[in-house]
Amino acid sequence: MSYGEKAGASLPFADGLFPHGPWPAPATLWPVSNDAKPTVLVIVGGSMAAVKAPSVLRRLREGGAQVRVIATRAALHFITELSLSTAADGPVGTDEHWFEPRPDALHLTHARVDAAVVVGASAELLAGAAHGHAGDLALATLLSVRAPILWVPAMNEAMWSHPAVQANAAQLRAWGHAFLGPEVGAFGTRGEGSGVGRMSEPEEIAAAVLALVEPAVEGQRLPGAPGAQDLAGRRVVVSAGPTREYLDPVRFISNPSSGKMGFAVAEAARDRGAQVTLVTGPVSLPDPAGLRVVRIESALDLRSAVLQAAQDADLVVMTAAVADYRAAAPSGEKQAKVAGDVKVHLTPNPDILAELGQAKGRRVLVGFAMETHAGVERAAQKAQRKNADFILLNYPTQAGTAFGGDDNQVTLVRPDGTHEAWPHMSKREVATRLLTEAARHLPPLTPAAPIA
Repeated sequence: MSYGEKAGASLPFADGLFPHGPWPAPATLWPVSNDAKPTVLVIVGGSMAAVKAPSVLRRLREGGAQVRVIATRAALHFITELSLSTAADGPVGTDEHWFEPRPDALHLTHARVDAAVVVGASAELLAGAAHGHAGDLALATLLSVRAPILWVPAMNEAMWSHPAVQANAAQLRAWGHAFLGPEVGAFGTRGEGSGVGRMSEPEEIAAAVLALVEPAVEGQRLPGAPGAQDLAGRRVVVSAGPTREYLDPVRFISNPSSGKMGFAVAEAARDRGAQVTLVTGPVSLPDPAGLRVVRIESALDLRSAVLQAAQDADLVVMTAAVADYRAAAPSGEKQAKVAGDVKVHLTPNPDILAELGQAKGRRVLVGFAMETHAGVERAAQKAQRKNADFILLNYPTQAGTAFGGDDNQVTLVRPDGTHEAWPHMSKREVATRLLTEAARHLPPLTPAAPIA
């Protein structure tokens, strides 16, 4: 079944972009193969990660897909055409082939697919696609594809974080293109160290692409699959990171929360079509593209920002590690060190999750809990007490899930005490499952009641 047959003319990246209406469905432009096997276009970009492309091709074929391949001129500096052709069990499209005399237009024949993935997407490819360039086979084909497109970036962190690259990625997301990664890891070039920019692994790429082309119930894309827009039209608020409760201008009470879990939820919601507001405490993570970021410090700041953002929200996810107490009377001057013990008068911070629960209305409300013992029982009581739809419970002492890590292992706990223990997985995968569960609770799109 082709994407055109599944989605018709309501292409997520076409709506509203053209003055004469959306693009026609693929079936009216050209016939797509009626073979049972889905057809996937793999474009290999000019990155050191291009050497992993054959593994992606093999895994796609093992998963039941037919593959077509285009290698950019830059990609062929890192991997040979023969290696790609062998893995694809077919020819490789290149710029040289594009200009050869032939009865068809190579960029159009390669565009007749059920999904496309750009493996090792470079800053150059992102810029070209975001600005509608068609100066080579890869870019001309991307302009012609009428199917889901998945970008898998690979570049140095300095390049990935540059405002121009982030703006180009945001433009492509706005057109409905999906992104996988980049991940945190070591770079291939000597002396670069590690950071955000490493390409996702071949097995993750293949799984994401196969999820795009797998038929789903009632012709919709699989919830949570890259490119799925099941949160389109929804407003989502996510809190993240720690708070700082100052005792004086230089000393404060806080915790080691990195904000990675909340950022993962915010980015996953954005990629599924939601309008996202991320309210974050002091963290070292850069602002994600394509969403609104509000940076705060104290629990009182967080309360004000979250309650304001939640006025018209459909879903609120509270991942922030909020300090339970603050100084009752913080000093405006740095306090000198004194001999002996020091007593600090602390006062409780407001319970933001409970306040949201009191004025919940039709919103979906998700909280997080961290316990060292009796976790499920306490999380269920918390969900009941605070009127949350569910709580994600984690344990700070569990191996591989410490503050600052990229992975987590959580248990979903409902107010009635029923629960599901999720396996150890990346925080992005936790975010995806969380949003899929939350989406089941969402009512039909209607205006939410304001918070008093």
